[in-house]
Amino acid sequence: MADIRFDGKVAIVTGAGGGLGRQHALELARRGAKVVVNDLGGSVDGSGGSSEAAQKVVEEIKAFGGEAIANGSSVTDDTGVANMVKQAMDAWGRIDILIANAGILRDKTLTKMELADFELVMQVHVFGTFKPIKAVWDIMKAQNYGRIVVTTSSSGMYGNFGQSNYGAAKMAVLGLMNTLKLEGAKNDVKINAISPVAATRMTEGLMPPEVLAKLAPEYVTPGVVYLCSEEAPTGAILTAGAGAFALSRIYETEGVYLGEGGLSAEEVRDNWDQITAEAGQKAYFNGGEQGQKFFRKMAGG
Repeated sequence: MADIRFDGKVAIVTGAGGGLGRQHALELARRGAKVVVNDLGGSVDGSGGSSEAAQKVVEEIKAFGGEAIANGSSVTDDTGVANMVKQAMDAWGRIDILIANAGILRDKTLTKMELADFELVMQVHVFGTFKPIKAVWDIMKAQNYGRIVVTTSSSGMYGNFGQSNYGAAKMAVLGLMNTLKLEGAKNDVKINAISPVAATRMTEGLMPPEVLAKLAPEYVTPGVVYLCSEEAPTGAILTAGAGAFALSRIYETEGVYLGEGGLSAEEVRDNWDQITAEAGQKAYFNGGEQGQKFFRKMAGG
């Protein structure tokens, strides 16, 4: 099969001044994409800001003959996001790819977490994903082509001590993806999620250096590049790290119909094994499939 190329395509990568975002931007550019390298340049906890990091990545891309421009907008700022999209459209007239990668951490147990810690993480990860998507959505629909990759985490899907804010935000972007995969289908706008395990500023200090070396960001990027390609699926959650790749799905068991008359908590308790039995479980593509199952069971199916 032919190599995956992005000649003539325009990409925006948020949080691309370092780590995963930088690798995504570099690889897209190597494969022919014109790239807007967005990075506020703030610290891991979201404080500060400078577009210097984004400019350095642009210089790397130009050094190997690629085409890129830097953008220092915050993904939480409406005007900044609008300017980022305008910058891409003014330069190249289209936007084909958006990788929503920007993120911060404010790790604390719930007892120690302040409301501001929760709100800021939600702003950056949820609104910082939604706002760029909203800004490019109609552009992609009008050109009948678009590829969007959001960034989720095992902290959201499975939990991680001290990350209730981050975990909540990372599950929220999956809910956004699950609806947009349906809304974008007729215009060939596909949206997928990457759940990376990688050594970045956000993970340094959590593991020994020899382990971090095996978790280099470049071992995640090939999966992201595929999700940006014309052949990409839609609605997939791709997990990646250390060169390993897997697909994460939410499954629902077949369950059991307990009827309506005299229904009680005790009946639920007494049928728990059958409710949770894995035989026949399915991964639904839309919420209506769950409703169809319940109506089928009610009808005796």
